[in-house]
Amino acid sequence: MTTMIITVDLGHFKAYRVTGDSMESPRTELIEMHDFVDGHGRLSEKLSDTAGRFRGGGGKDEFAKGYGEPHNLESEISRRVMRTIATEINTLVKQERCKRWYFAAGDKINKGIIAKLDPEVKSSLRKNMAADLTKVRKSELLNYFR
Repeated sequence: MTTMIITVDLGHFKAYRVTGDSMESPRTELIEMHDFVDGHGRLSEKLSDTAGRFRGGGGKDEFAKGYGEPHNLESEISRRVMRTIATEINTLVKQERCKRWYFAAGDKINKGIIAKLDPEVKSSLRKNMAADLTKVRKSELLNYFR
């Protein structure tokens, strides 16, 4: 029976296979890792004050006006990355024929990702943690799910 642990945040995706039989202690093996470029960095680093964005130069008798400001851009990027993560999880769990898997994601994105999973994938989820475990060493990861 295949068991997996998947840890994510908006910038990283890590999937581990748990191996070992009843006579030996279980081991975790990294099977897939992705970095999501949209999830990294600040929104101010992605946007710039390019020419044509502001009408009027802000000279002596003018003032700058912003048009088309990205009010919801940050939440849209977050939703897009969560949808991508859910698609990756659906594909990986089906591909590995996983009968049980464990999941950890930060509190802000956890419910959003779980809501986008396929019902059959969601039914094989054994434990869901609202914690960011992407930086935890793989040797310590199993302790969080026992």
